[in-house]
Amino acid sequence: THKVFTGEVIYKLEGPGVDQEPKDLFEIDDKTGWIKSKIPLDREKYKSFTLKAFALSPSGERLENPTTIEIYVLDQNDNRPIFTQEEFIGAVPEFSIPGTSVLTISAVDADDPSTDNAVLSYSIKAQESFPPFSINKTMFGINNETGVIYTRDVGLDRDVVQSFQLSLEVADMSGLGLTSTGRATIYITDINNHAPQFQPTTYNMFAMENKVGLDLGRVNATDKDQRNGENWRIVYSIRGDASGNFAVRTDRATNQGIISVVKPLDYESKSEYQLTVIAENEVPLSTKAPYEQTSTATVTIRVLNENEAPRFYRNPIQVSFPESTAPDTVLASDIAHDPDNAKLKFEITHDPERWLRINRDTGEIIARRTFNIRSPYVKNNKYTALVKVTDLDAGGTSATASLEITLWATNDFPPVLVPLSGTVCSDREPGRLGLLLTAMDNDLSPHADPFSFEMADADMAANWTIIPLNESHAMLQPLIDIGWGEFSIPITVSDSGSPARSSNALVNVTVCPCDRAGQCTAFTAAAIFGSKVGISFIALMIIMASAALLLRKYTRVSFELHSWGLLVGESDDDVRDNVFNYDEQGGGEEDENAFNIDLLRTPSDMVPPPETVGQPGSGLPKHNQPLRKDAPYNLPSPRYPRKRPANPTDIEDFINDGLDAADNDPNMPPYDTALIYDYEGDGSLAGSLSSIASMGSEEDQDYDYLNDWGPRFKKLANMYASD
Repeated sequence: THKVFTGEVIYKLEGPGVDQEPKDLFEIDDKTGWIKSKIPLDREKYKSFTLKAFALSPSGERLENPTTIEIYVLDQNDNRPIFTQEEFIGAVPEFSIPGTSVLTISAVDADDPSTDNAVLSYSIKAQESFPPFSINKTMFGINNETGVIYTRDVGLDRDVVQSFQLSLEVADMSGLGLTSTGRATIYITDINNHAPQFQPTTYNMFAMENKVGLDLGRVNATDKDQRNGENWRIVYSIRGDASGNFAVRTDRATNQGIISVVKPLDYESKSEYQLTVIAENEVPLSTKAPYEQTSTATVTIRVLNENEAPRFYRNPIQVSFPESTAPDTVLASDIAHDPDNAKLKFEITHDPERWLRINRDTGEIIARRTFNIRSPYVKNNKYTALVKVTDLDAGGTSATASLEITLWATNDFPPVLVPLSGTVCSDREPGRLGLLLTAMDNDLSPHADPFSFEMADADMAANWTIIPLNESHAMLQPLIDIGWGEFSIPITVSDSGSPARSSNALVNVTVCPCDRAGQCTAFTAAAIFGSKVGISFIALMIIMASAALLLRKYTRVSFELHSWGLLVGESDDDVRDNVFNYDEQGGGEEDENAFNIDLLRTPSDMVPPPETVGQPGSGLPKHNQPLRKDAPYNLPSPRYPRKRPANPTDIEDFINDGLDAADNDPNMPPYDTALIYDYEGDGSLAGSLSSIASMGSEEDQDYDYLNDWGPRFKKLANMYASD
C-alpha cells in the first residue's frame, strides 16, 4: 500500500538477495513495484530473505518510510536420505532371546524436517550369514522409525554362525519418497557355555629323585569357546598330592597344563605317585551351558632311582672323652647311612696325631692310643679329624664329616720331687738351715699344684720337718741339732688331682759346715772320717781324684781365658780380679744359665749415659741391656747394705749384714745367683769379659781380622761369619 501522488513514483529494493550477499537473487520493477526472482532458489541453502522497499520522487526524495518484505522459500523433496555410517557394526551374545537389542542405525535428510520430505523409514532388505548358509532363518528385525535392530528368533549359536551382514534401506516421505541403501555387520559374541575337556584322560610321566624345578610333562584339555578369549582360558589344579611335591601351570599359548616337581622326591620312600589333575575355566560357566561335569585326568608319575651320596647322621660328629682314654676304646659308631642301601667304605682322611682308627666296613671309630691334651693340634680342648664315607656301587659318591673330640684333663702322672740330694749347712743360725724342695707334675691344672709334702718315715719325722713355702715348694729342715753326716730321708709328695696321685722319693741330705758359697768346707771330709758314720777307702780315693780333676780344670780354663783376652785386645797389664765359673750346684728347673760375671761389675761401668748407647765406642749394643732371668722378681726384696764401711775392721760386720739380707730375700731361693755385697771401686781400666755388653750386636761385629791370625783363627772366623 502506498500513497497516491499526482506526480511520478519510483520503487527501490534493498537487502540480502538484492544489493547484499547473496546478491542479484531478487529485483523490483521501479514503475509498478513488482518483485521478481532472478534465478531459482535453494531452500537447503537459503530458507528466507528480509528486504526493504522504498518509494521515491523523481528527485530522489523519500516519499514514505521503508517497508519490510519477508520472502520464504518453500521446500520440495529434492534430497535423498543418507545413512550416517558407511557400515554399522554391532554384536550380540550367542543364545540371546528374541527381542534383544543389537544396535541402532541412523540416516539424515536435508529437506525440511517439518515436512514429509524429511520423514524417514528404515528397513532390512537382505540377511547373509558367515559362514555362508549356516543359518536360513530371519534372525533380525528393525524398527522402521527408530532404526533399532533386534533379534527376532532363537538359535544364535557361535559354534554355528559367527556373524551376519544385513542390507539396509532408508526412504523419506515415510517410506514413499526417495531412498538410499546401507549395510550392517553383526557379530555373535561368545559366552562360557563350554567346560574344558581332557583329551586324553590318562598320562604317564617319569621323575628323577632329588631333582626339583624340572618339568615332567604336559596334560591337554580343550575348550570349544572362542580361542584366546577369556572363556577359553583354562586353569589346572592337582589332587592327591598331600606332600606338595608337584605343581601345574598353564601354557597360555596352547592352554595345556605343565606338571613339574617342586620338592625333592625320594625313590626309597615312594617310587610312584598317582595324581588327579582338574581343568576349569578362569571365569564361571554360563547358566546357558549344557550340563557338563568338571573334567579330570589321571597322571601316574614313576620316580627314577639315583645313586645318592651317603649321608652322615651328624656333621660334625661330636664326642667327649678323657685324655687318658684307653686304646681300643670305641669313640663313635653308626655314624652314616646310604639312602640306596649300598655297601659303604669308611676311612679317616685327616688325623694329624694318628690317634684314631676306623672300621672300614662299619664306620666304628676307635682310639688307637691315649690322647694328649697338650698336643698342638688340640685347640680349646678339641681335637678335629675328618671322616670320609664312600658307597661301593658303580659310580659311587662320597661324603665327608668332621669328628670333634672334646678332651678333658685327667690325673695321669704323679708329681716328681727335685732335688734328690743337697746340703744343709750346720753352722747357720737356727731356723735358717734347710734344703729347698720342688715338686713338678706333667699334668695340667687342676691335677697338678698345689702339692703336699709329707715325711714318709715316722722316725725321721721326729728329727726333720717339711715347711710349705708355696704351691710347689717346701723347705726340708731339721728339728734338732744334728751332727755332721749324710742322711737319707723318705718324702711323699702328692698332687691335687681327683683322685690324687703321689710318689715317694729318697732325698740324700749332707749336713756339714759350709763356706760362703754354701758348699761343704775342705775339712768336712776329715770330720766325716772322725764321725760315727765313717768313710770307706774307695770313697776317699774318689774325693782325692775329684780334687785333682778340679785342679786340672782350673788350670785349663785359666789358660783359655787368658788367651781369649789376647784375642780381644786386652793388654798384659790387665791384672784385675776375675771370677771363673767351674761348676754350679743344681738349682732345680730354673737353674739353666751359668753365672754372669757382669753382675760383679760396677753399675756405672755397665750402663753408659743414654746419649752414648749405640754410639761407636760405647761398647754396648743399640738394643736394651739384658735382664736377669734367674730370679722371679715377684716379691719385694729386703734392702741390702750399700754404704761401704769407713774402717776396714768393720768389713766382717758389713758382709754379715749382706748375708743376712740375702737369706731373707724371697726372690733368691732356689735360684743360684750372685749375692752382691759391694762393687769394685770406680776407675778400673779393665774391660768386661761379658758377651752381653760386647762391642755392638752380633750382626754389627766384623770378624774378618781373624783371617790374618792363622789357620785356626780362620776357622773361628768362618764359624762366626756363618751365624
